[in-house]
Amino acid sequence: MLVFHISYISPDVSPHPLNLTTALPQTPSLSLVKFEDCQHSKAVGFESSDPNFSVRPDGSVYAEQEVANLSEPIQFMVTARGGHDPHIWETTVKLALFGHQPSVPVSQIGVADMIARAWDSNPRVIKFPRKHQKSSSANGLRRQKRDWVIPPINVPENSRGPFPQMLVRIRSDQDLEKGIRYSITGAGADQPPIDVYNIDPVHGKMFVTRPLDREERASYHLRAHAVDMNGNKVESPIDLYIYVIDMNDNRPEFQNQVYNGSVAEGSKPGTLVMQVTANDSDDDTTANGMVRYRILSQTPHMPIPNMFTINSETGDIFTMAAGLDREKVSQYIIIVQATDMEGNLNFGLSNTATALISVTDINDNPPELTARTFSGEVPENSVNVVVANLTVIDRDQPHSPNWAAQYRIASGDPQGHFLIRTNPVNNDVLWFHIDMVSNKDVNESPVFPTNPKSIRFEEGVPAGTTLTVFAAQDPDLFIQQTVRYSKLSDPANWLRINRTNGQITTMAVLDRESMYVRNNIYEATFLAADNGSPPASGTGTLQIHLIDVNDNAPVMMPKEAQLCERANPRSKVNITASDADADPHVGPFVFELPSYPPSIRRNWTISRISGDYAQLRLRIPYLDAEVYDVPIIVSDSGNPPLSNRSIIKVKVCPCDDNGDCTTTGAVAAAGLGTGAIIAILICIIILLILVLVFVMWMKRREKERQAKPLLIDPEDDVRDNILKYDEEGGGEEDQDYDLSQLQQPESVEHIISKPVGVRRVDERPIIAESQYPVRPSLPHPGDIGDFINDGLRAADNDPTAPPYDSLLVFDYEGSGSTAGSVSSLNSSSSGDQDYDYLNDWGPRFKKLADLYGGGEDD
Repeated sequence: MLVFHISYISPDVSPHPLNLTTALPQTPSLSLVKFEDCQHSKAVGFESSDPNFSVRPDGSVYAEQEVANLSEPIQFMVTARGGHDPHIWETTVKLALFGHQPSVPVSQIGVADMIARAWDSNPRVIKFPRKHQKSSSANGLRRQKRDWVIPPINVPENSRGPFPQMLVRIRSDQDLEKGIRYSITGAGADQPPIDVYNIDPVHGKMFVTRPLDREERASYHLRAHAVDMNGNKVESPIDLYIYVIDMNDNRPEFQNQVYNGSVAEGSKPGTLVMQVTANDSDDDTTANGMVRYRILSQTPHMPIPNMFTINSETGDIFTMAAGLDREKVSQYIIIVQATDMEGNLNFGLSNTATALISVTDINDNPPELTARTFSGEVPENSVNVVVANLTVIDRDQPHSPNWAAQYRIASGDPQGHFLIRTNPVNNDVLWFHIDMVSNKDVNESPVFPTNPKSIRFEEGVPAGTTLTVFAAQDPDLFIQQTVRYSKLSDPANWLRINRTNGQITTMAVLDRESMYVRNNIYEATFLAADNGSPPASGTGTLQIHLIDVNDNAPVMMPKEAQLCERANPRSKVNITASDADADPHVGPFVFELPSYPPSIRRNWTISRISGDYAQLRLRIPYLDAEVYDVPIIVSDSGNPPLSNRSIIKVKVCPCDDNGDCTTTGAVAAAGLGTGAIIAILICIIILLILVLVFVMWMKRREKERQAKPLLIDPEDDVRDNILKYDEEGGGEEDQDYDLSQLQQPESVEHIISKPVGVRRVDERPIIAESQYPVRPSLPHPGDIGDFINDGLRAADNDPTAPPYDSLLVFDYEGSGSTAGSVSSLNSSSSGDQDYDYLNDWGPRFKKLADLYGGGEDD
């Protein structure tokens, strides 16, 4: 076992603060390093990683040369090597002026400044040292000058890369003469953790390959080697000390989420109540790990809002004012916040815990009778009778020694006929007549002693958790009755009550953010009923005050925003977050961009405005107009904090001088990017092609229809065989007739010039001729039937079509005809023949149908 002991010695310098002209002398001892091992070895050698300081064999640290400035603490590593032990041991020494404070408060130093101080932006070149011989006396003895000690390399933890990231360059002066190959060994290189650091064997550039975590390992000790192409050592190995510079990446963590403490009522101001403790994994020698405490809230605010105070450094909670009264406030809920960076709320990280302070009871309230006079009657010759029931109130803690009352009859009963008994349940007094008889009692309803009853629990307790026992008391003390319990009202159906003892357990997880919770209080009503005759019942209300826990991740707002494509001071988006939880599990919020994909951090940046607001802006000077889904990780200040990855749609568009989107930019802002416009154009082209193909198909079909031959023989095609004539002849059997008799005479002379005999004159109606359908020039086979039917209908309805009504002209045949007169012939309407079919022959037979087809109307 090897142990380092470091004792601090104040340097012998002037008391005023050092400046650039003040020098620290070389000789005085600054600190003492004591090294012990299990073998109590005396041969121990010390080495310092800082060339300005050395360690003597006795462990005293001294300045090797004048130190120009010690306004800030100096930190370096001391290595111990045993005489016969190949292992080495290391410790860190930190030197600062005694009583000197840094000139700049830590809270005013930005993170970027601290990183710049800890890690130079231009990696330096480390050369292998040369060994020189120097004469020390006249006898020719020569001593070797001490090798160079390489200053430590500072690397900040949690670097975002890109990796591998160059730290230093190792170089040998002999690389101009021969080929050199470089390598590094030690923990972090070829020993666990392996490959944290590597080196370019040709150029000697040393890299760190991944982000470092100071809380896992605070320092590394490596050795650099240089060999020639054959593997022969060219230079002696040099020691490289790498310090991981702490960043404020850890919140203070309370040892408990809920602390319980107590203080007696009436305590004086300054009374210690309890202590809360939070630990920070960051370096406690820097502001990153220095925790400060403060009280955020006190519930209730009685008698004043600041009844308690807390020591900011130790976490001790004290009473601040007088007036603690258990009968008014039995418990206080204190929310305590722990913040690192010495309590700086702008730069520090915070966490919270709850302190439940119970006010304990003292005997400061006497028992009080509810009335000044009680009266009762005792029937004659009756014994064992309750005379009166005296009700007493004591505001001290129920069922405590301060509350239990003892009574006695001071006067008025010299014979001792009466007896007083105290009810231990409710402190009431029963005044009995000693000689007692049975007395009939009236059944009274069970009563809940505390109604409503308030309890406090954290939300999120699992199902099956026992909350409390909500039992009622039966006033009928002298009657053995059983009380049973049931639920009357449980809006969220979260609770279950034991029917026999009133124990209440949960059936579901209690959620403070539920719609059934009002002002952090959930109410349920229960019924207590006895088995008396008649049965009596009473109701009680249970109020559960739900203490908020951080069970809701924050949600970023807004969901959409608009930015100009060119970065300018006015082109920014203010973002915030909402959290369903209550303080202190909400803000301040932490907004950050995810590391993947890399384009997010390359194109965008987030800067903090306040605890609840941040700004999103472009990191690069120009970004194409389009809609971008920018993921943002937002974390709350709960314990533990919850994070949520939200997406904000940022519409990047070209803007005018006022920073407003132009018309073109509005299209882009509407979501029509280059890809969307191309897709729309492709759809339009496809639609036009479909329309063109459809038109060509219709024309082709029309052409096929015209070119398609008739399905019937051309000789049977009647379209060219239907002719319109102005005359009609007889039937097939009536072919011997003079067609000239059917022609319309052109003049009267033509009639007169006819030979003697019967002459007929056809009278053509003098009206406009009907229009017959015109046959299409390119008929379709399917149109033949329609054409024929249309022609028939037109001919049937054409009064100018033959045959016409004819006027028969007879010559005078003289008198004395042997033929009888036709006027003697009578028409018969016997009905032997049905002429109704004439109605189906068309308009030309309508008149004949009217004459002969009248039916019963005739």
